[in-house]
Amino acid sequence: MSSAAPSLRLERTLLREGAPVVLGMDEVGRGAIAGPVGVGLALVHERTRSAPVGLRDSKLLTEQRREELFPGVQAWVREHSVGLASNHEVEELGIIRCLGLAASRALEALRESGAAIRDAVVVLDGSHDWLTPALSPEVRGLGLRVVTRVKADRTCAAVAAASVLAKVTRDQLMVEADGRHPGYLWASNKGYASAEHYAAIDRLGPSELHRWSWLRQPGLFDLDGGPDGSAALGESA
Repeated sequence: MSSAAPSLRLERTLLREGAPVVLGMDEVGRGAIAGPVGVGLALVHERTRSAPVGLRDSKLLTEQRREELFPGVQAWVREHSVGLASNHEVEELGIIRCLGLAASRALEALRESGAAIRDAVVVLDGSHDWLTPALSPEVRGLGLRVVTRVKADRTCAAVAAASVLAKVTRDQLMVEADGRHPGYLWASNKGYASAEHYAAIDRLGPSELHRWSWLRQPGLFDLDGGPDGSAALGESA
């Protein structure tokens, strides 16, 4: 699959304007009916080199290509993390709060690893800042500034890197889960809705990893989006 390569143009502009570091952020699993929601982070600074050849938004890459790029993306950004919120937390708290929970966990993990992220600028895909109001009090105290950018996952290399990190990490978890809960075809559908996935639920019943209240709710899913209209079904966000 091809598209224009994302660049560091925005990230370098933010660094020149005084950001100590820039954090690309992207989420995955938002529209799934099983498994966690995840948020990936990729840190870039003034010495970060150009992005790996072939880096794209994870949705524009085949599964094989994402896995091939994964170690190179990790080595490129060096400081990165993926935070998760479980299907049970999604049920209890709702998807938007769980995006904030997963993001807070990713930011805490990055901070605990020794990364200097105080006063960092976070580049968030889309036009809406769902992150700031959802952050934990501890992370809010870091003084992060959020910049939203439509299609940032396709134009900003740090966000594209975060999307690959989050997607591959979550996919690996769902493949491992498929071994513990066989029959739902998670190795192929990764917990997203499909006719085969629903047929397995009808045959086996929901598992402990399903988002129970999300199953077959009238009007919950359509061809254009997930539960909040934000993510297409299949291997989307």
